[in-house]
Amino acid sequence: MTDIMAVMNLTPDSFSDGGDISLTQDAVLNRAQTCIDEGATWLDLGGESTRPGATPVPSEEELSRVMPALEWIKARLDVKVSIDTSNPELMRCALAGGADMINDVRALQSPGALEACAAADVPVVLMHMQGTPATMQMAPEYQDVVGEVMAFLQSRVAVCQQAGIDKSRLVLDPGFGFGKALEHNRALFASIDAFHRAGFDTLIGVSRKRMIGEITGQPVEGRAVGSAVAAALAAKAGARWVRVHDVAATRDAIAVMDSLG
Repeated sequence: MTDIMAVMNLTPDSFSDGGDISLTQDAVLNRAQTCIDEGATWLDLGGESTRPGATPVPSEEELSRVMPALEWIKARLDVKVSIDTSNPELMRCALAGGADMINDVRALQSPGALEACAAADVPVVLMHMQGTPATMQMAPEYQDVVGEVMAFLQSRVAVCQQAGIDKSRLVLDPGFGFGKALEHNRALFASIDAFHRAGFDTLIGVSRKRMIGEITGQPVEGRAVGSAVAAALAAKAGARWVRVHDVAATRDAIAVMDSLG
């Protein structure tokens, strides 16, 4: 069973949809309801862009973007909510406010992140990233991308377990596009099942990313079809969650794959 997780970037500068959602109650709830109606069972709220070249935002600004949206959604809608953050302060506040998952591109490496997540009983996504958002796509290099990504994530799993986070709560994300060239992304995509064989659920996010553009030749706004196909292939490979912008297209792609694949 693969759940569709809809991306809700509450940022002005995300690579695909920055500024699309105004930070008002009506705008947030309308977008959330649309995602639910189209087939999303999870929403992923993010208040800091991690696109290539992005720079960090102050903690207070990230909280001011995310916490009202979380409160509005939890009060009005029946949907699971993931918080896309590396900020321990936001983790603590969001978990106290009813967040159902923490999705951290830095794999709980920020000081205080381990402690914030150890205190709650929700899934935690550990993602691999080579470098930082500001530098990650300059010249990514690997000798064995699958082995190196797996080794990093396994090392973070060990640290999380030492901090009191049970292995059953940990979800792995290979980090497509986060310090990877197209050949690295292809190798990781072909090895999604390796993460499952290691005993972990996976969250796969390739929606509208550069790799889809490099394969299809399409600009960001033309990558819905390619992204939906990739999400369906990830679901076929066993992904527990697919994180997407184009929910309806992904829903249909998975349905066709399930029927005919």
